[in-house]
Amino acid sequence: MSIEKFREEINKGYTFKGDSLMIGAAILNGEPVADAQIKIPLKSLNRHGLIAGATGTGKTKSLQVFAEQLSEKGIPTLLMDLKGDLSGLAKEGSNNKHIEWRHGAIGISYEPKPMPVELMSISEEKGVKLKATISEFGPVLISKILDLNTTQSGILSIIFKYSDDNKLPLVDIKDLKKLLQFAKSEGKEEFKAEYGTMSSASMGTILRKLVELEQQGANLFFGERSFEVEDLLKKTHDGKGLINIIRLTDIQDRPKLFSTFMLSLLAEVYHEFPEQGDADKPKLCIFIDEAHLVFDNASKPLLEQIESIVKLIRSKGVGIFFVTQNPTDVPDAVLSQLGLKIQHALRAFTAKDRKAIKKTSENYPISDFYKTDEVLTSLGIGEALVTCLNEKGVPTPLAATLMRAPKTRMDILTVSEIKEVVKKSNLTAKYNEDIDSDSAYEMLNKKIAKIKEKQKKTEAKAPTKRKSSKKETSFIESVSKNTMVRQLGRTIMRELTRGLLGKFGR
Repeated sequence: MSIEKFREEINKGYTFKGDSLMIGAAILNGEPVADAQIKIPLKSLNRHGLIAGATGTGKTKSLQVFAEQLSEKGIPTLLMDLKGDLSGLAKEGSNNKHIEWRHGAIGISYEPKPMPVELMSISEEKGVKLKATISEFGPVLISKILDLNTTQSGILSIIFKYSDDNKLPLVDIKDLKKLLQFAKSEGKEEFKAEYGTMSSASMGTILRKLVELEQQGANLFFGERSFEVEDLLKKTHDGKGLINIIRLTDIQDRPKLFSTFMLSLLAEVYHEFPEQGDADKPKLCIFIDEAHLVFDNASKPLLEQIESIVKLIRSKGVGIFFVTQNPTDVPDAVLSQLGLKIQHALRAFTAKDRKAIKKTSENYPISDFYKTDEVLTSLGIGEALVTCLNEKGVPTPLAATLMRAPKTRMDILTVSEIKEVVKKSNLTAKYNEDIDSDSAYEMLNKKIAKIKEKQKKTEAKAPTKRKSSKKETSFIESVSKNTMVRQLGRTIMRELTRGLLGKFGR
């Protein structure tokens, strides 16, 4: 087919009544086609999306382009930065001959500029500290995160019920651990009278799984002050949407913490944001880089919860975009919900790779201009296959696209630049103060102290027993010695366990 016919089809498919993002120009036979620009309607961005491709093909730069343009359209974004290469959004980019050629071929000028950025963290990284309390998660979500069975989930629900009934705030992990330990020991009879017998072994399992989560750094995430998701919707005085970057470079090897945080954030956004329906543009766009870390290490209940939220959250005016190397990293149930696909090059080194590429090509609209599986392996850096939903929800024609370059720096910020961005933030004063108010841990310690004091008084008032005979004394001494040996053994084992798993409580 002729270039004129191709240009006509592209312009018909990518021309919209409402506002849109312009991300590049269509390519035919390896060359960009003038006046065939590829646009994404703002109205369809709450239908979610995928940015995929092999390492080094330009996924991160495409993410940058999206975040920049959304900001300029007044739409805030939230970016998960696991590799640490998105902070450059805070500084303007630099021009060169290749960028001038690229933008000339697309038909636009290149104007480098910085974007309004808020740096955030759930770990030791610099930025606004994002936290949540155990109570806000609730027993259902905690059970899914810990991958508990039905019996263990039931026990956890009772623990939460007890904390509510007795006004014991569950703020951080040490609160929940202390309450479980109390239910196993000093409070055992109280729990039995109120809620029935609970398996000590099951409570021990829950405690061990909490310790595992704690070792991944969750103690930095659970606590006060809880982050308010409305703060993600901030704009600058001139109407630009704020780009919120969560710096996660130091938790790549702690996938459970990452998936825990992601699920809690999505659940909180869904719970707090009002219904919006089909608006002219989204309220917030969330980009999850290295998305395979969310799905690879998630339990089945956790995956089901993520799939459910992805299906429902678009009614709140929120778009979720997964950034990963291969589309197969994302479960089919989630992929089927995605309206936008930006597929950078894939590499076919093995027969397995070729089969995966063939399967991937079948997920795109049939095109009269491309052999999709061949194009997928021949795309250059900064080129991608693109298809999205138009304003009526119909897929646009498949277009190999020369992507525009980011306006911001295509590199990371220096340490001093990061400190500068954090210093300018209005949210650090609100969220970076350490708060350790009286919660379940402190309250239960006081309650246990009273119980022990009462036991001492009761024992002191008890009548003196008659003197034992020599034979009886010998027997009692024998039993006592054996008991002391067993108790000493338990104490040694408990201390060894604590040494391996970390101390319980403070």
